[in-house]
Amino acid sequence: MLIYHVLALIIGYVLDLIVGDPHFMPHPIRAVGSWISYLEKKIYADSRLRGLLLVVLVVIPSALITLLLIVFAYKINAYLGVIVEAVLTCYFLATKSLMVESKAVVDALNNDGIVAARKSLSMIVGRDTEDLSEEGILKATVETVAENSSDGVIAPLIYMAIGGPVLGIIYKACNTMDSMVGYHNDRYENFGFFAAKTDDVLNFIPSRLCAILTIIVSCILSSFDGKNAYKMWRRDRFNHKSKNSAQSESAYAGAMSIRLAGDASYFGKIVKKPYIGDDIKKIEIKDVKRSHILLYGTSILCEVLCTAVIFIIIKLHMTSL
Repeated sequence: MLIYHVLALIIGYVLDLIVGDPHFMPHPIRAVGSWISYLEKKIYADSRLRGLLLVVLVVIPSALITLLLIVFAYKINAYLGVIVEAVLTCYFLATKSLMVESKAVVDALNNDGIVAARKSLSMIVGRDTEDLSEEGILKATVETVAENSSDGVIAPLIYMAIGGPVLGIIYKACNTMDSMVGYHNDRYENFGFFAAKTDDVLNFIPSRLCAILTIIVSCILSSFDGKNAYKMWRRDRFNHKSKNSAQSESAYAGAMSIRLAGDASYFGKIVKKPYIGDDIKKIEIKDVKRSHILLYGTSILCEVLCTAVIFIIIKLHMTSL
């Protein structure tokens, strides 16, 4: 079964690079998001216990449905099992979609002006974008690529290497819950507590591995500063309320010799945030494309490493027989 799993992991990863997430196709994570919205309406209360119930009612059905689908497919035929597992792997990765959505902001800025770019950016960030300058738009776009390189690519890739799409959807379900209810405000402070904490735990190791992979890639590619990437990661990796979010951002900022983060507006209120990285050079439009190079470089390196580890396990298992 491991050989089928590694084959599905490779095919699914390549599919993600080629196809991404076409919006016209049904998507399991959108279904999970709809389920979270439905449950919130039914069970919401300003209570951590109700929030824990939400986590249970989202994670267990998502995992069971995915498990049954994969088991059923493999029971019919091994090749069908690989296809189903590969398609689900593709669904749970976001390499191309992250590149496409962030590139759309730059295209809007180049072709239609700053107002269109602000609107395009609002589709992929949680902050207010109405008053952002061109520099603010570019910084927010690069930050989104950097942060989501961990949440949307490296973390699900690692979890799926370990436990296939079942562990993949558990991670994605928790990550989606955090993005929907894991806020520090009057409504979600208690109800979203367990969703936020679960996401923090699941992202603890992948966020740090993502930063390390980013540093390695920036050392390999001459157009980036690997030494500065390591320096900024060591210095600024905790410059965020979340102990995970600044890990990859600090490595990206150092590799690209730019400064990210700082104060931002959310729902009309300015939120004070420390800077990440040094303002060695002013951010430019081309830096968004450079962030895509880091995104693809880290994802390829992670895929190679995950595949290599699985092959080593297979070889060790065969040797022991």
